[in-house]
Amino acid sequence: MPQLFSRSSNILARASIAAAVFGVAMTGWAAYTVWWSPYMTRVDVPLDQPVPFSHKHHVAGLGIDCRYCHTGVEKSAFAGVPPTETCMTCHSQIWRDAPMLEPVRASLRTEQPIQWNRVNDLPDFAFFNHSIHVNKGIGCVECHGPVDRMPITRRGESLYMKWCLDCHRAPEEHVRLRKLVTDPRLTADLPEASVGERVAHEYGVKKEQLTDCSICHR
Repeated sequence: MPQLFSRSSNILARASIAAAVFGVAMTGWAAYTVWWSPYMTRVDVPLDQPVPFSHKHHVAGLGIDCRYCHTGVEKSAFAGVPPTETCMTCHSQIWRDAPMLEPVRASLRTEQPIQWNRVNDLPDFAFFNHSIHVNKGIGCVECHGPVDRMPITRRGESLYMKWCLDCHRAPEEHVRLRKLVTDPRLTADLPEASVGERVAHEYGVKKEQLTDCSICHR
């Protein structure tokens, strides 16, 4: 019986299998890279806003505390954005005629809130309460990144489920004293960073419950 396949067929078959395995691996790598890229996470991608508000100027430059503008961070589920009246508390006196602040003045005149573009937005299926995190000692920069160095506000973290779970699995590495919640330094840079486990226990952070599905999906 004559041979149906030439010897080169074996080489071709092995090469095809190797190419298929390599293709699958490269596809997986490409998908992983895109999923964690700024294109998908929007991390460090500034958004255009109606007014070019600079946290760097207001926080690092002028030393304004986060809670002056975001008044609900300690008692509300949402941090929210400050009303126009908060902006005009200062800007009715300083930079009152600056062209870039005309949208703010127009908002006050028309009593129409400024339509800011939201930078940090979790999916609707994820339950999140801002006040709980603040009162358990989670600093602003843990989630929002180095806001005090942002001329234009941008997302500091991916907000992916894995990112949330990394913190929930090891909260002692992220919590701080409540009085330092608005401190722009990261937890590891703070003198009190070594007391994380004690603070977590003191504030009632129950590590064994934080990875339960019902914590975030209700």
